Amino acid sequence: MQYIDHYHSPLGDMLLAADDAGLTGLWFQGQKYFARTLEQPHKEKKLPVFAEAKRWLDIYFSGKEPDFTVPLHLLGTEFQKQVWDILRTIPYGQTMSYGEIAERIAAERGLSRMSAQAVGNAVGHNPVSLIIPCHRVVGSDGSLTGYAGGTEKKRKLLELEGRKV
Repeated sequence: MQYIDHYHSPLGDMLLAADDAGLTGLWFQGQKYFARTLEQPHKEKKLPVFAEAKRWLDIYFSGKEPDFTVPLHLLGTEFQKQVWDILRTIPYGQTMSYGEIAERIAAERGLSRMSAQAVGNAVGHNPVSLIIPCHRVVGSDGSLTGYAGGTEKKRKLLELEGRKV
């Protein structure tokens, strides 16, 4: 069974989802792929993981880097999970390109190359916005390409982290 809760961020309302293993989703209201991994039925419930996630978000939106992690239970393919694991290594205030992530996956898998488009698709389907920082992924020229929550939100998130965009 999955449970939901809500968070009011400076950039808009967010929906949180979790099961007994951890946070399964964190989406800006109305974003692309909104609540895609949310099971039906689900119910609203106050859980400790939601309190932790809200504390993390409060710190993040205050302009500071949270110094703890929230327990996650990621629902996706092995490839998506590999991409999301790489996203979690991008330092606060830094960016990485889709191509760089593709090169890293190719190296990890012993391949000569990996499609940056496939990486982009996995990044776009990230179910846990912010905590898995897909907003830190940019085009090869540093441009703010694609973000399920919209490029204006992406710009504001990077600026919040002190990144000039």
